[in-house]
Amino acid sequence: MPCLTPHPSLLVLLFSLPLFFLFSPAKTSHLHSLRIPDGVEVVGESEYGKVLPWKTRRSMAENDTANTSLILAQNRTTRKDPLDNFKRYTGGWNISNKHYIASVVFTAAPFFVVAAAWFVIFGICLSFICLCYCCCPREPYGYSRLAYALSLIFLILFTLAAIVGCIVLYTAQGKFHGSTTNTLEYVVSQADFTAENLRNVSDYLDAAKKIGVDAVFLPADVQKQIDDVQTKINSSAVELSSKTADNSEKIKEGIDGMRLALVVIAAVMLFLAFLGFLFSLFGLQGLVYFLVIVGWFLVAGTFILCGVFLFLHNAVADTCVAMDEWVQNPTAHTALDEILPCVDNATAQETLLRSRDVTHQLVKLVDNVIANLTNRNFPPSVKPLYYNQSGPLMPLLCNPFNPDLTSRKCAAGEVPVDNAAEVWKNYTCEVSSSGICQTPGRMTPTIYGQMEAAVNITYGLYHYGPFLVDLEDCTFVRTTFTDISNKYCPGLRKNSQWIYVGLVLVSASVMLSLIFWVIYARERRHRVYTKQFFDG
Repeated sequence: MPCLTPHPSLLVLLFSLPLFFLFSPAKTSHLHSLRIPDGVEVVGESEYGKVLPWKTRRSMAENDTANTSLILAQNRTTRKDPLDNFKRYTGGWNISNKHYIASVVFTAAPFFVVAAAWFVIFGICLSFICLCYCCCPREPYGYSRLAYALSLIFLILFTLAAIVGCIVLYTAQGKFHGSTTNTLEYVVSQADFTAENLRNVSDYLDAAKKIGVDAVFLPADVQKQIDDVQTKINSSAVELSSKTADNSEKIKEGIDGMRLALVVIAAVMLFLAFLGFLFSLFGLQGLVYFLVIVGWFLVAGTFILCGVFLFLHNAVADTCVAMDEWVQNPTAHTALDEILPCVDNATAQETLLRSRDVTHQLVKLVDNVIANLTNRNFPPSVKPLYYNQSGPLMPLLCNPFNPDLTSRKCAAGEVPVDNAAEVWKNYTCEVSSSGICQTPGRMTPTIYGQMEAAVNITYGLYHYGPFLVDLEDCTFVRTTFTDISNKYCPGLRKNSQWIYVGLVLVSASVMLSLIFWVIYARERRHRVYTKQFFDG
């Protein structure tokens, strides 16, 4: 039975068909704007690219039905949505929106098409060639010296390209893993720092509720208000730290799994390219055809990974653009609430007002003790107010707030909370066993200790004021996003793009290497047959 043995030019034509799908624009209208050369979207006005979704809300006490009032990265995210009849998606960045996810995934659709086309077309071509080589008798056919030389040259070139691609992929994945890990650790540290400061404020308020100077305590209504705000503060702190910690663990697992997959892909593809090159040179045709079959599957899988990382690269860049825009509108409700939540605005406001109120009340309490006890000279008959206080009068403690809780400047003669304890130490007397001053002074060591504790609490609450103001206007989240955008996004975007480039280079190089393995093996076999025929 006659058998058709493919000529080298026919082999090149058959194996080049998948390249047509890779480098030519799609014919349908919804794929036209997504052909591979245009697949990697460049960030518009931003220089950055990012990361990491948290399932927490910006305002922890808000209803789930709250609507967003700012669409983030709208210009960049206006893509065709396959879930909406390929209409343009206009919802902006929103990692929890299935239409946004679908529109980003669709940018990677050409790679999935290429993977399917390669798998089907190469499989048909491979089956056809194997059938011919297995069924046809091995006769001394002629061979083309040009085809033999060119196939060897291209085989060397594509093997080197595959090695370079694997090196690029391995290096880029290491840097990307480092960038994502650093970004994640920074976000977690910011959340933990905020939660810790909230707990510190709560601790100071709790101490203020219990503090007393010479059996004088804060009013009962102020203590009740402290209890109420403490509950909200602790709830916000737990919500912020626990959700961030839980999500960070999930993200770390995903990052580590992705890194392992990329390392394995780089190692396997490098090993495959190297073995295929050696087997081809030494004429081990059976092993070459076995590697061709293995590579057939691996190349299809690698093209799919190219699509996955094109999706990742675009999602990272979208996120960084969204951060840039959110920083300009930090009080607006947006989908970026999914990454790092602000503390509930009402809780922040109440905490700020309560800390100012408690500070004001503590200073009043201390000043009342100074004015009505330590700075008065009671006769010995008035006990327990008398303890032989004498000497220069103590200065009053400066109250940083007016009764309406607005800021107040210190009056002449008042001592600020920063160094009040040091100043008052000079007004302490030495006491006898009965608690009576034996030296000049306005306070016993016991009263001084109580007033020092009150001043320390006042100092702590007063100096946490700026932090609470930052919570109220969400400055700490704005600072976090600004730092991520400036410090981390460039590396994330660059490294995700290099991973994508490395995968494309590896996929294309190994794909073409497979083709030239077969062509070179065919030419080498025919060359051997020709020499044997002429020698004979």
